[in-house]
Amino acid sequence: MILQTLLLVFGFLLLIIGAQYFVEGSSSLARKYNVSNLVIGLTLVAFGTSAPELVVNTFASFQKHQDIVFGNIIGSNNFNIFIILGITGLITPLVVQSQTVWKEIPISIFAVLTLYFLSNELFFSNLRILTRLDGIILLIIFVFFLVYIFRQMKADQKEPKLAAVVLSKIQIWTFILAGITGLILGGKLVVDNAVKLAINFGFSEKIIGITIIAAGTSLPELATSVTAAIKKNMDIAVGNIIGSNIFNIFFVLGISSLIRPMSYRKEFNSDLYVLACGTVLLFIAMFTGEKKKLDRWEAGILLLLYIGYSIYIVYQEL
Repeated sequence: MILQTLLLVFGFLLLIIGAQYFVEGSSSLARKYNVSNLVIGLTLVAFGTSAPELVVNTFASFQKHQDIVFGNIIGSNNFNIFIILGITGLITPLVVQSQTVWKEIPISIFAVLTLYFLSNELFFSNLRILTRLDGIILLIIFVFFLVYIFRQMKADQKEPKLAAVVLSKIQIWTFILAGITGLILGGKLVVDNAVKLAINFGFSEKIIGITIIAAGTSLPELATSVTAAIKKNMDIAVGNIIGSNIFNIFFVLGISSLIRPMSYRKEFNSDLYVLACGTVLLFIAMFTGEKKKLDRWEAGILLLLYIGYSIYIVYQEL
C-alpha cells in the first residue's frame, strides 16, 4: 500500500512536469509555423494527452475488460468537461476563438451522439455491442476531423504572424517529446497504482473505469489545461479538452473496437446523457454574452454538477 501510494504521487509529479514542457513546446511550435494555438491544442496537445487513454484501452481490449474500455472514455470525457474546465475556469475566465463554440464543440456533441447510436445498435438490432465495423466508422469520421483541422491550419497560415519564437527547433521538439514521455509514464503510474488501491475496496470494473481510471488518464489534460490557463493561453486550455474528447471517442474507441468487439452495458447510457448535457451546457455558456467566455460562476456550476454526479454513481454501486 505504501509503495503504491508513493508511485501514485510520483506519477502526479511526472504529469505536472510533462505538461509544463509540453505546453511550452507546443506554444513555440505554433508560433514558429504561424499556426494558431487553438489548432495545436486540438491536435498535437490533444493527441499527446489522450495517449494514456489509448494505452489503457489497448490493454483493456486485449484482456477483455470491456467495462474499463467504455468507462475510461466516457468517464474521462466527463472529467474533462466538468472538472478540468471547471478548475481552469475558476483560475481565470476562459475566452477563446468563436470558431471553437461554433465548430469544435458541436463536433464533440456529434461524437457523443455517434457513440450512443453505435453502441446501442438502434438501427440494426437489439444488441448492445461496438463491432469492428463500428470501429471503422469511428475512425473514418476521425479522418474527416483531421482533414478539417488540416484545412484550418492552412487558413491560419494566412493570418498575420504571431510573436517571435523563443525556442530553437531542437529545443521545441525536446520539450514536446520530454513532455509526452512524462505525461504517458505519469499517467500509467497513476492508473496502475490507483486501480490496485481501488480493487482492495471491492469496486466493480465499471466504477473503477469511470472514476479512478478515467480521472487518472485525464490528469495529463488537467495538468496541461491548468498550466495553459495560468500562462493565459486560453485556446490551448480549451482546445486541449475539446480535442481530447473528440480523439477519445473517434480514435481511441475506434482502435479499441478494432482490437476486439465489445459488449456495451446499458448502464453507461446515463453517463453518456451526462456527457451530452455537459457539452451542451458548455456550448450555451460560451455562446451567451458578447464574448465567447466561460465565466467563473459557470465553471463553479460544472464542478458542483460533477460532484453530484459522482455521489450518485458511487451510491448506485454500494
